[in-house]
Amino acid sequence: MQHLMKLLKRDQYIHWHRLKDEVVVCDLFWCHPDAVKLCNACHLLFLIDSTYKTNRYRLPLLDIVGVTPTGMTFSAAFAYLEDERVNNIVWALERFQGLFLRKVRLPGIIVTNKDLVLMKAVNTMFPKCTNLLCRFHIDKNVKAKCKSLIGQKKVWDYVMDSWGTLADCPSEQQFPECLQKFEMACSPWPMFVDYVCETWIIPHKEKFVTAWKNNVMHLGNTTTNRY
Repeated sequence: MQHLMKLLKRDQYIHWHRLKDEVVVCDLFWCHPDAVKLCNACHLLFLIDSTYKTNRYRLPLLDIVGVTPTGMTFSAAFAYLEDERVNNIVWALERFQGLFLRKVRLPGIIVTNKDLVLMKAVNTMFPKCTNLLCRFHIDKNVKAKCKSLIGQKKVWDYVMDSWGTLADCPSEQQFPECLQKFEMACSPWPMFVDYVCETWIIPHKEKFVTAWKNNVMHLGNTTTNRY
């Protein structure tokens, strides 16, 4: 903590790295001192995602983005990782956690895609944080599955409307009824119903369905598109 404060006063970049075989850098985390100040001032919500093989070393780049109360976006931190394993991501998120000068002001909400490794790492390092899933990418996956399982183009819009009504269910009390209506509407395509329930509704509904999503202050950030 004292080392971090000294770097902030000197306006120097903050960075950590890990070595492999004592000579090769395998993980590298860095951020700007102004970003640290913004993280501590605007700690409510962050978006985390990775880019793939877009650099000369073909390493995953973990990008952490924050949101200010006025709706502006800022880059909080970056990390080049040797691999997208839990160990590597947890190491990066440990460094990210270390940027917060007061542990009572850790992130309240983190939005990610359905990356199970990243989700596990977020839960490990920020167990009190709410992890929301990107609705845009969920809809994209559901639409792709719909088109692969249902041959009639004329019913795609109908099925996706039924899905949208379910995902936008406004209350937990109404959700069982909405789910039943969805299952009845899509009963001619049982494989699609099974996919939706087993892949999204049963394991993850609390992370994207409006009834649960609106229980937390996400400031309108329900996708990672801002990232």
